[in-house]
Amino acid sequence: MYKKILLIVTILVLISVFFIYDLAYYFSFSYFKEKQLYFVQYYFESSIFVIGIFFTIYVLVSGLSLPGAAVMTIFAGTIFGLIPGIVIVSFASTIGATLAFLIAKFILHDYVQNKYAHKLSTLNEGIKKEGAYYLFALRLVPIMPFFVINILMGLTPIGTSSFFFVSQLGMLPGTILYVFVGTAIADINTINDILSWPIFMAFTLLGLFPIVIKRSLTWFKSYRKLRKFRKPKKFDYNIIVIGGGSAGLVAAYMGSQLKAKVALIEKDKMGGDCLNTGCVPSKALIKTAKILNYQNSYNKYGLNFVKINMDFKSIMQRIQNVIKKVEPHDSVSRYTELGVDCIYGDAEVIDPYRVSVNNTIISARALVIATGASPLVPPIKGLDQIDYLTSDNIWQLEYKPRRMIILGGGAIGIELAQAFSRLGIEIIVIEMQSQILIREDQEVSEYMLGVLGEEGIRIKTNHLAKEVIQENGKNFLICTKDQEDIRIEFDKILVALGRRANVAGFGLEKLAIELTQFNTIQANEYLQTNYSNIYVCGDVTGPYQFTHTAGYQGMLCSLNALFGGFKRFKVNYRVIPWTTFTDPEIARVGLNEQEAEAKKIKYETTFYPLAELDRAIVDSADTGFIKIITKEKSDRILGVTIVGEGAGELIAEFVLAMQYNLGLNKILQTIHVYPTMNEANKAAAGYWRKTHTNPKVITILDRIFTWYRG
Repeated sequence: MYKKILLIVTILVLISVFFIYDLAYYFSFSYFKEKQLYFVQYYFESSIFVIGIFFTIYVLVSGLSLPGAAVMTIFAGTIFGLIPGIVIVSFASTIGATLAFLIAKFILHDYVQNKYAHKLSTLNEGIKKEGAYYLFALRLVPIMPFFVINILMGLTPIGTSSFFFVSQLGMLPGTILYVFVGTAIADINTINDILSWPIFMAFTLLGLFPIVIKRSLTWFKSYRKLRKFRKPKKFDYNIIVIGGGSAGLVAAYMGSQLKAKVALIEKDKMGGDCLNTGCVPSKALIKTAKILNYQNSYNKYGLNFVKINMDFKSIMQRIQNVIKKVEPHDSVSRYTELGVDCIYGDAEVIDPYRVSVNNTIISARALVIATGASPLVPPIKGLDQIDYLTSDNIWQLEYKPRRMIILGGGAIGIELAQAFSRLGIEIIVIEMQSQILIREDQEVSEYMLGVLGEEGIRIKTNHLAKEVIQENGKNFLICTKDQEDIRIEFDKILVALGRRANVAGFGLEKLAIELTQFNTIQANEYLQTNYSNIYVCGDVTGPYQFTHTAGYQGMLCSLNALFGGFKRFKVNYRVIPWTTFTDPEIARVGLNEQEAEAKKIKYETTFYPLAELDRAIVDSADTGFIKIITKEKSDRILGVTIVGEGAGELIAEFVLAMQYNLGLNKILQTIHVYPTMNEANKAAAGYWRKTHTNPKVITILDRIFTWYRG
């Protein structure tokens, strides 16, 4: 232990001396340029001595992580010339870096590894497998300062010899470039010399170096992965898309519109979950339920009671009719007309270039995985012994059950709970968390609890579903709350606990496609998997399982697959809106309060009740609110939550404002039609403006206008 203390004290003393006596001045560009002729002359007189001193100082500077190594590298070219300068700096920088590496390893390695063993296990495995490549990449592209790399690598399991040789190889291109710049600087004596060809070339190369190296590394990383697969001499397609849901359809559409040859493989139904089991059928059901619910609020509109005759089978048939009406938008015939080769069958990825379907192997330069997700069904004992419902099969219900349990108080569960309750089904929602709609503020959750409670829906939070049993022809769900078992009878049970990505069964396992901790396919900022020509979009990758984000990702996949060699497009999730289609609706974009607090962001809240909006009063829809999160002392919008009728439409103005960095003042200055619900956005902005008016200014104005009146 005393050796570590002695080393730390020595290092601190050396660093203190460096800064106390302002030794940094002697490693500045101006100092070297001022003494350039002296150093060059002294080098010619005592070459070995100057090289030895320069080498030693360089090792100490880089080993102690002091500023000055970059300037010394440049002036190595000025003093020693190109080849000698490269040799001297290459070895001095590597030895210095290794010294810093060993110091960090000796002082901190064991402490850090022992304290954070669990968190570092994944990193350590990655370093053992790919440590040399990661270090090489960091040396070539200086994303972080070299001294930081030296210290951080000292905390990992990478070996000293590997660190030394990889560092020397990785730093060599940069060393060559900087030394070359130094040789060019040696010739600058007048202003005109700056415009000389060598100087121009030196600084051009200095600017292009990071770009060229980054592109080269990207190519090399791709090559390392793909070199073991036989690349076809000729491809059947530019893109093969696997999955005909929202993401896959947009990817195929975009590719075809850009005149690429695209194959779209779907094993079940075109349109995927959104058309067949998700957005379309659920919104059709919600609309019918809303119309039916008007009979419970007839008196709000000055109407006498009229009983609506409800036929459950007809309602479910209407849903199927709506699906059929939307179907042509996503049909094989439409996409065939667009130029897409639509293939029905089970796809199997053979390698990064080839896919097998219907006993035929087809090839493409790029593959797009858009296989979507399926309902998540937990391993509840006895659940598999009954005909449970999910979002996949609930639309085939032909008779109305008397009592339905819905597992899950998220958006899907709550939407369907309210809709089926309005059709006359007794609904019980089981939620294991302490609140429903866990992604929303507690204020929103409590508001919806009140709405659903008034409609007779029973919400049981903090209830954990444990077992399904059958007794005397009846079904019971056993739940646990506060270590007490509770029995709840039901006729049908709907599992609405989220969705699980479809990542298995079509060949990805053989390629070892990387998955996230949530068992979705890992994607980088360009939606590439660990194979550069295999892209992924939609629910199978997330992080948002919305139709609109799936379409956005599908578009980027096609663009990157076709133009990635020239221009790549990053995915941007900064402004993602969504709506929970309850009545009233809940719409969100950006941060809410609980997220802002979790991120320790300083913010302000503006709250506008829809009860004050004329159009809401006219429509008897004067419940709900708009809550805006803004940056402290600014009109910059960080997030908006709207609860109210048509919230999904109202949110669009805030989405646009956030996307293009327009503040609340811009919304306030925009003319809105009267009387419309959209005026609520302007009114909310007005509330913000009112609270941010300087009272001193108002006082002064009051006095001025009083004086004007005489």
